[in-house]
Amino acid sequence: MVKILVVEDEQDLQQVLKFNLQQAGYHVRVTSSGTEAMRLVAQEAPTLMLLDVMLPDILGTEVCRLLKSDPATASVPIVMLTARGTESDRVGGFELGADDYVTKPFSVRELMLRVSAILKRLQTPGAGPGRIEFGVLDVDRDAHRVWVAEQEVELSALEFRLLVALYERKNRVQSRSSLLDDVWGVTADVTTRTVDTHVKRLREKLGSARNYIETVRGVGYRFVGSPEEAVAHD
Repeated sequence: MVKILVVEDEQDLQQVLKFNLQQAGYHVRVTSSGTEAMRLVAQEAPTLMLLDVMLPDILGTEVCRLLKSDPATASVPIVMLTARGTESDRVGGFELGADDYVTKPFSVRELMLRVSAILKRLQTPGAGPGRIEFGVLDVDRDAHRVWVAEQEVELSALEFRLLVALYERKNRVQSRSSLLDDVWGVTADVTTRTVDTHVKRLREKLGSARNYIETVRGVGYRFVGSPEEAVAHD
């Protein structure tokens, strides 16, 4: 069963979200406290988390940062809910590892579509063979695990999908807009700068495999055709 944790201190909105998520068949837990949310996640990691930014005890951005920096909870998708909707706010949320960012007031129907899209991506992280072996990079699609030079790397669900999407089109340049369509799905208001932010984070985590992903200035990104080609661009 899909388990969703709603962290929201506005009681009316909390109940609206709980009702709609339950109607969609999800098991829902709610809390208005960031501290309590972290305790609940440690107790039993949810399938997905809806996280308000302005909480009474700790900022939701700090909760997101702590969860995404912990290998045990880094893969839990987090959708940030906030009244602060400037581009810098959204990019800041994505830089912390958030998988989506929804600005209040929002359409509950749109939020449900975004939740559904993220859950669908979790179920189908990539098409084709279950194993990718490319130079020092080893990816197990079915287990949702990644190794670089035999050391496991913790990726968020969105980072994993971005890596697989780039690999599936290796040696072909992918524009930022096409990556938004393929990786972010229905999240239409995500900016192209968000793609840059996630590629930067992905490269940092990939370490010695970072050069497998090239920047094609003015266009987008390309997964190199061979490991030897990446060495030439190091």
